[in-house]
Amino acid sequence: MFQRLERLKQGLEEWGMSALVNVETDYPAIDLHDKHVVVTGATSGIGEACAHALARKGARLTLVCRNPAKAERVKSEIIAATQRPVDLIIADLSIQAEVRRAAAEYLATPKPIHVLINNAGGVNAKRHVTVDGIEETFATNHLAYFLLTRLLLERIEASAPARIVNVSSWGHNQVDDMGWGDINGEREYETFKIYGRSKLGILLFTRELAGRLKGKQITVNALHPGAVRTGIGMQNGSHWRVPLAMLQRIPKFLQSAEQGAATPLYVATATALEGVTGQYFVNCRRAQPRPPALDDVAAKRLWALSEALTGLA
Repeated sequence: MFQRLERLKQGLEEWGMSALVNVETDYPAIDLHDKHVVVTGATSGIGEACAHALARKGARLTLVCRNPAKAERVKSEIIAATQRPVDLIIADLSIQAEVRRAAAEYLATPKPIHVLINNAGGVNAKRHVTVDGIEETFATNHLAYFLLTRLLLERIEASAPARIVNVSSWGHNQVDDMGWGDINGEREYETFKIYGRSKLGILLFTRELAGRLKGKQITVNALHPGAVRTGIGMQNGSHWRVPLAMLQRIPKFLQSAEQGAATPLYVATATALEGVTGQYFVNCRRAQPRPPALDDVAAKRLWALSEALTGLA
């Protein structure tokens, strides 16, 4: 575990921290006043920081969250600070029925979607399987993005110009492919490999969806937010929490949620990115992911598999 964390630490330092960018002041941004923005995983960390910043820019928010109490806290804090409306949809996005219910709840309203930020994610030290029979990290980090985006896509198209922002990770550098022969982690479960595949899946999904939406005034981009002090992975017990807690005490390594939110906010709002699609961003700059993330054959293969696993085929 400690060797893996050290390798991850070195890799993240190689990619660098997210740029210290202020979404309110540091670059020209699109006008978000009364624009509708959907953010998943917004009860802590990057998602919560994004929600606060977007509300300050005048956006009307819908937050898709798993924990009702935490969601209500974030909603109350945003309204108190900005007087902007905030709607909540409570759903566990690792469960496909919950994703479908969340999408249906949103689509039952007339609200457009100008920006969708797919941010919710997780990682497990031990293999867990969802009620759908799918390994949980893959289900949460990739299939939830795929299914929710597909279900909301008609509304997003009707709202164009619009942006889809997918939070991936440097973790995709940990793998060379999706592990097609064992994508459910049944034969071998190695935490960082499984996590890396899920984040590679996000990049392949971004690439394929961007191609399919070409010419529709909808951009689809992915990003690495940097190494951020969040609660991810803390549910995995002391053998996981202890090394993560140690890393969180290294200020030059892990940054705040507000710093980590800089790149997703940049991708979601920068006027310089109007029309830019199918790209990967690090430190608020365009970056080149590893070759497996640029494999169009793999992207199409994953799209077909994701359709089959979600019943969209």
